[in-house]
Amino acid sequence: FAMEVDGFGNALFQDDANVPNLLGLPYLGAVKPGDKIYKRTRKFVLSDSNPYFFRGKDGEGIGSPHTLVNQIWPIGIVMRAMTSDSDEEILNQLRILKRTHGGTGFMHESFDKDDSSKFTRKWFAWANTLFGELILKIERERPHLLKVVL
Repeated sequence: FAMEVDGFGNALFQDDANVPNLLGLPYLGAVKPGDKIYKRTRKFVLSDSNPYFFRGKDGEGIGSPHTLVNQIWPIGIVMRAMTSDSDEEILNQLRILKRTHGGTGFMHESFDKDDSSKFTRKWFAWANTLFGELILKIERERPHLLKVVL
């Protein structure tokens, strides 16, 4: 899937951490998680081919043109876990979220990929709310993951 098309044959291939986004299509009910095109899109979105996918010392994930380059959005990390069918991938996302709150105990809008003490918005209700939804989803669908020491 393309993020944007203009009707003149042009398409923009990238993804943004904001929801709605391509990664969140199953969360939104737009496609089934096993859809072949979605799986290929997900692989692209979570790769260096996506200009807003960043990987660094403190984590990896999708950012946004709304913040600085190299800024990872916890919303994107949560959505990656929410749309995953892999226990290992979900646990990895939870580990990233646990270590990147910048000492505040809360999710931020974004954090620097190499230094999560550098972040935007000390409190970002949207990210914190989605995180709560993720924990409820895990408790309902994969409760064994909540017993794993992160």
